[in-house]
Amino acid sequence: MDAVHPRVLGWLGRALSLELTAVQQYMTQASLVELWGDDDAASRFRQETVEEMRHAEAIVQRMLTLGVAPAASQLRPVAHAGDLAGLLHHDLRLEADLIELYADAVRFCVLIGDSENRTFFSGLLDDEQHHARDLDAWLLQLGVSGSLHDAHARATF
Repeated sequence: MDAVHPRVLGWLGRALSLELTAVQQYMTQASLVELWGDDDAASRFRQETVEEMRHAEAIVQRMLTLGVAPAASQLRPVAHAGDLAGLLHHDLRLEADLIELYADAVRFCVLIGDSENRTFFSGLLDDEQHHARDLDAWLLQLGVSGSLHDAHARATF
């Protein structure tokens, strides 16, 4: 196995922290909106929790494959709001941070010719862009404007 660039390992560590932050946030939000009586939103947040857990697991597996012990350095506190639209805006910002991280990682891997890790980060980038579009659509269903354009602007090549 070739040596992996330390910056790639750094992105993997930050990605694990952000994905676990997303798990914690979506799980908490599922319970919160359930308390509000919104079972449909709770179900959607639980689905997002599972998706983000899959991402975290993929990152752990990638790190182990590269011979690195997985360690999430810091989880962000759960973002809260008084209504569903406020929660979704927080989620969209978190997804934008993930999109930015993965886009930066992909660009760097292209720069150093690391196609294996580029492919890995590209898959996560695609998933997070899809999540952001879904959140934006959900906000629009609620009659509220999202900030998806900010997320895409930060992740363009």
